Amino acid sequence: MEEPAPPRAQRGKSLDEATREDLDVYAVDELAERIARLENEIARTRKVLDRKRSGRSAADALFSFGQ
Repeated sequence: MEEPAPPRAQRGKSLDEATREDLDVYAVDELAERIARLENEIARTRKVLDRKRSGRSAADALFSFGQ
């Protein structure tokens, strides 16, 4: 008999947890590293957002042809 799979985290839950984290316990170098990691995540998110917007625009153009 197989073990049940662990429950999946809700979307965005880790981001919510990160925004409530006490930053006063971090050293300056740790805060700088945190900012760099967050900026990388922002860039990654923007890249996906741009790709999805481009796909949506292409679909809109395709299906609105001739209207």
